[in-house]
Amino acid sequence: MRLTSISARLLPAALFAGLVVAGCSSEKPNPTAPGYQGLGSGSAGDVSTTRMGGEDSGVIFGVGKGSKDQGGGGVGGGSGIGVNAFLWRGALDTISFMPLASADPFGGVIITDWYTPPGTSGERFKATIYILSRDLRSDGVRVNIFRQVLQNGQWVDATVSETTVADIENKVLARARRMREQMQASS
Repeated sequence: MRLTSISARLLPAALFAGLVVAGCSSEKPNPTAPGYQGLGSGSAGDVSTTRMGGEDSGVIFGVGKGSKDQGGGGVGGGSGIGVNAFLWRGALDTISFMPLASADPFGGVIITDWYTPPGTSGERFKATIYILSRDLRSDGVRVNIFRQVLQNGQWVDATVSETTVADIENKVLARARRMREQMQASS
């Protein structure tokens, strides 16, 4: 009798554990978009390659040549990303000087790590860029910039000028439009 009461208590737990294990898979989804050329790969999207020059060489924020869309008309259909491919690549190119913390091409979110500009040690910046549209539109990108200053050995949040945020959004849009024009000219 004692064995059955223990079994009755363990049966629901065993069933639950079995369902959990059955729901697990050894294959995990690839968080990187198909066709996405990661940073440091030596490809056209490689930051080290784009920083070396090209027709945009010397332009602040819009450095290097971006990769060409692999079809899909710039809406991400052929490249497998869920957002506009030109806005995505334009955003990555625009903030390529900042260390990348996270990039989700399906959700359209790019997050950088803290960046301290050369020559300044008392302030640092972080950016989050949202690609909001599958179309190349001016309201298809939103940028958030975070700024901190060093005060008494502690990093303290500071304000960021709205013109700075607007300037970066405009740089992303300009870069995206340039890439679309280059693709259309080469087609």
